[in-house]
Amino acid sequence: MNLNPNADIADYYSAETFKRIKDFADGKETPFVVIDTQTIDRQYEELVEGFPYAKVYYAVKANPAPQILTMLRDKGACFDIASVYELDKVMGLGVTGDRISYGNTIKKAKDIRTFYEKGVRLFATDSEADLRNIAKAAPGSKVYVRILTEGTLTADWPLSRKFGCQTDMAMDLLILARDLGLVPYGVSFHVGSQQREIGAWDAALNKVKVIFERLKEEDGIELKMINMGGGFPANYITRTNELAVYAEEIARFLREDFGDDLPEIIIEPGRSLISNAGVLVSEVVLISRKSRTALHRWVFTDVGKFSGLIETLDESIKFPIWTEKTGEGEDCVIAGPTCDSADIMYEHHKYPLPLNLAIGDRMYWLSTGAYTTTYSAVEFNGFPPLKDYYI
Repeated sequence: MNLNPNADIADYYSAETFKRIKDFADGKETPFVVIDTQTIDRQYEELVEGFPYAKVYYAVKANPAPQILTMLRDKGACFDIASVYELDKVMGLGVTGDRISYGNTIKKAKDIRTFYEKGVRLFATDSEADLRNIAKAAPGSKVYVRILTEGTLTADWPLSRKFGCQTDMAMDLLILARDLGLVPYGVSFHVGSQQREIGAWDAALNKVKVIFERLKEEDGIELKMINMGGGFPANYITRTNELAVYAEEIARFLREDFGDDLPEIIIEPGRSLISNAGVLVSEVVLISRKSRTALHRWVFTDVGKFSGLIETLDESIKFPIWTEKTGEGEDCVIAGPTCDSADIMYEHHKYPLPLNLAIGDRMYWLSTGAYTTTYSAVEFNGFPPLKDYYI
């Protein structure tokens, strides 16, 4: 038995912030997520304070709500864009092309042309075919090449293999970029989303340093920029260091590799800015046991993998859960409401939910501001997309 089955709110929110969210949530029909924009505001300021030498390009895919985009626009942020649809959304709010990078390495030639026509001049790439498309559709633009990194074993939501290329290929691409009339501008990497191991940045920056030095010495190409991507962790069940600790260590790695004369540095936060601003509220639909002697219950709730919690895939992201019920806890399997056997969030990692939890009770999923609304299916089993509110 677990005597404290609920997540401790104080680990994630101030009493005042959680009260504001809960008061707003009471009486609204589940499921939905409430995002506190004050928290995003504060976390953006912390990021700028921790990385005063860097330009912030917000990863729009984390949460593209106009309330968030408008706030970050007004605070001077730039935007990392993955598609023409995100481009239209951001530009519809008055953001100009000089504050946008096309950070997706997988893109149609006609989309590159659209970005170029709308004033975007900064493009990511990791392959020759894509680079040639950029040269044709966006002549003279700045390109940065994404390299593969080894952060996969220590990130909760790894990103490698699909994106990036080996160091030697990255150098070939930057030389080709010059030959195609593009500006070989820099190198990017992403150490994996929800990366807790600070050393992952050190290893990646060491690779970048080699590329910078070799291209300068051997090919006369002077790169100007490092895009360090995102990966800064949010506050889930597995605790992480404070952002200030990451910032301090990364600044040290940069100084060791590049001295005081740093190239332009870009960071692309998404999760670290938005996650801890959100609380997803669901309702218990059913509680059952699979046999008369079963030692754990199944708790079915009205939100699942197809309505915003896809990052529970392989139980990668473990969201803290709080309920108003207290007392002894018992290990539970937590599953969603759909007719799909894959719609189980946590089966191996059993959550110790309160024994007196009942049908109709609410479950508060903490740190759910990022990658929930955007990962929600449009109409699986007829369920509508996850509702979102901004306060």
